[in-house]
Amino acid sequence: MREKLEQILVKALEEVNVADTKETLEAARVKYLGKKGELTAILRGMGQLSAEERPIVGQVANEVRAKIEAAIEGAAERAEAHELENKLKKETIDVTMPGKKIVFGKKHPLTTVLDEVTDIFTGMGYSVAEGPEVELVHYNFDMLNAPKTHPSREPQDTFYIDDEIVLRTQTSPMQARIMEQTQPPIRIIAPGRVFRNDEVDATHSPMFHQIEGLVIDKGITMGDLKGTLEVFAKELYGEETSVRFRPSYFPFTEPSAEMDISCFKCGGKGCPMCKYEGWIEVLGCGMVHPNVLRNCGIDPEVYSGFAFGVGLERITLFRYKIDDMRLLFENDVRFLSQF
Repeated sequence: MREKLEQILVKALEEVNVADTKETLEAARVKYLGKKGELTAILRGMGQLSAEERPIVGQVANEVRAKIEAAIEGAAERAEAHELENKLKKETIDVTMPGKKIVFGKKHPLTTVLDEVTDIFTGMGYSVAEGPEVELVHYNFDMLNAPKTHPSREPQDTFYIDDEIVLRTQTSPMQARIMEQTQPPIRIIAPGRVFRNDEVDATHSPMFHQIEGLVIDKGITMGDLKGTLEVFAKELYGEETSVRFRPSYFPFTEPSAEMDISCFKCGGKGCPMCKYEGWIEVLGCGMVHPNVLRNCGIDPEVYSGFAFGVGLERITLFRYKIDDMRLLFENDVRFLSQF
């Protein structure tokens, strides 16, 4: 048995010395030292030896195991060094090669204009409010004084999830949510995505962005609304910009108005941009309807306020003189890289 142990040692050392990878070393270890290995098999047969032979064979077996383990450990270090050397050769960097140009991204024009609008209103003391895009009919219509007969509530105009849930058609539901949760004074803008059942064309999209504004306090008048929006228009389009207000109708404001700005392309003289009218419609606005205040638990005899809603795409198109809204959503780098 001693001779057999010496033969196993010679064979094991030969295999270990020629092994150059971790995989071949592991195979050699299992072959000789594993549970079913050759050395293990001999050790299991020591019960057949006499009492005098067992300690002698056991000592030799332990010496053989120690030598094989030492050889495997040394070979593993060599194999690891060999693999590292090969890896470094494959990953050699030629420091004389020119570097790759790093292309930096830019803000999307919608993001740029939204940031500017946010800066304008936060500079006037407004805070930014965000809410769910999948909204309850209760907040999207009922709380905003929109009767069930209002055209905007029809399925051909609004995306319904079910009878009680819609994709919000405006960010105006944030009016009701904020007024329910916050005591006046309130000054917020609520930017976000909105959804309407429109066909895609140069000026319409089923998904677009709106910025809603809301002010509630004691003694708020139409003059505050007009002054605020005039400051906004001049900050966004330049000090030479003029504004005008035309009567309009919205269920959640009374009185209501549309605000126009003087055409920035022709200075109000008339051109294709403004359809030769000299004015461009920008947003809708008005004094918050007393019913909306009551719905939200605010006494209209004590508090008043104004609200406005502006389409982000609309003011972005005007800002950059873009004539097709679809360009903003097609993600054509050739177009976006101009901004």
